[in-house]
Amino acid sequence: MSTTGAVGGLPWTVLRVHRTALIVWGSFVVAVVAFLVGAMGVTADAARAEAFRCLHSDSCDVTATLEYSAVLRYTATVLSHCFYAVAAWAGAALIARELESGTARLAWTQSVSPVRWLAAKLAVPALLITLSGTVLVVAYRWSWSNRPARVIGDWPATAVFVARGPAMVAYALCALAVGALAGLALRRSLPALSVSFAVMLVLSQCLDRYRADLWPTITRTGAAAYDQSGPVWQVESGVFVHGKRVPDPSYGNCEGTTSEAKRCLTEHGVTGQYSVYHPDSHFWPLHLVETGIVLAVTAVATAAAFRLLRRRTA
Repeated sequence: MSTTGAVGGLPWTVLRVHRTALIVWGSFVVAVVAFLVGAMGVTADAARAEAFRCLHSDSCDVTATLEYSAVLRYTATVLSHCFYAVAAWAGAALIARELESGTARLAWTQSVSPVRWLAAKLAVPALLITLSGTVLVVAYRWSWSNRPARVIGDWPATAVFVARGPAMVAYALCALAVGALAGLALRRSLPALSVSFAVMLVLSQCLDRYRADLWPTITRTGAAAYDQSGPVWQVESGVFVHGKRVPDPSYGNCEGTTSEAKRCLTEHGVTGQYSVYHPDSHFWPLHLVETGIVLAVTAVATAAAFRLLRRRTA
């Protein structure tokens, strides 16, 4: 077998060996797109008709609106967590199983260098993940942008936040790189699966925890503290007590007449109120910063995988 022929056939070999995973992933993509198109054609139309009736009658039923909100929310949950499956597959089947069974070393003896073997193992699924992930993001954004006006949508929610842009693709690519690194490091399917899954879980939870800090927030005080237009991400709210922030809007909750309420607030030392939030316009800055962080982790994991492979096969 010539070197050129071996290298040229690597992508097809990867597709053939992992055709079951390819079929499963392709079926998943088709099913999600079909579901979103169907939901848009049925549930969204019902929600719009419902909204029209609410504007022109005394009674108002919100069942269809709630159903469409649930469609967007549940679909986003599935999309934003599908990278866990990618991590498990990459760690267990893509790399570790072939090292464990000796298939990888057999390939290396047939004019295919370890570096080229790993490059093909990563490049082929990375291309497929990028293309299919882009299709899923476009389909979800289409459903989101065509939602009825009354379906505002909880855009800061982790699932919706990730599914609405390239972060979903970035997470899947990161899972691929992390899974490959775990497979090379452990060379055992089950441990590699567990470690890659755990690493992606920790990464996503950390970014979820600190997402609000990825872009400067807006702070309003006084009467304008809660004068916000459109859907916002309320990061913190509270009152000023002797000039210091107390993140508890109910602190000094005074009732009664205006004069009684003012006297009560004075006794508690409350001098004003504040609100810290991200407006809807901050979605893209926050999303792109998170995407950049995930892609940076992807690059580090990929470089580490190649470095580890070179060291072990030197």
